[in-house]
Amino acid sequence: MPQGRYVPARRVHSIVRTAGMTPRVDGRLLLTGRVGDDVDVLRARDAAAVAVGNALAAARSLVAVGERLRCAELIVYVACTADFTELSTVADGASDVIAAEFGSDELPARSAVGVHALPGGSPVEVSLSAEVVAAPGERDGESAAVAVRP
Repeated sequence: MPQGRYVPARRVHSIVRTAGMTPRVDGRLLLTGRVGDDVDVLRARDAAAVAVGNALAAARSLVAVGERLRCAELIVYVACTADFTELSTVADGASDVIAAEFGSDELPARSAVGVHALPGGSPVEVSLSAEVVAAPGERDGESAAVAVRP
């Protein structure tokens, strides 16, 4: 559920782009704080995994039967202290979810960006861009099922 005036995801032709997703479950932020201060790397990594799960759910809501997502770009924002440098370690929490669901050869390009603050005090926020393609066994968006005539 959006925490402001926007949509969780938008599809334009074959491209899906999600809004920034934080680690919320049932609309409730699981964790707040700044990484390197009151949030450790492992908890932030877990939060990134939850946030990318939310992004995938938003993106999948725009995918029709016979289609699938091919993740293209992942941006992981980390609210952290000025001297925190383990941004990639935190972002790996999100990448691990994508690799588990789509395979390591389907990992998207990724950026890990340190910022001062994120919405609601979240330690991480994830944004995902993906292409919608025909699912395996599907061609041109048509079902691979064979029609039976009476």
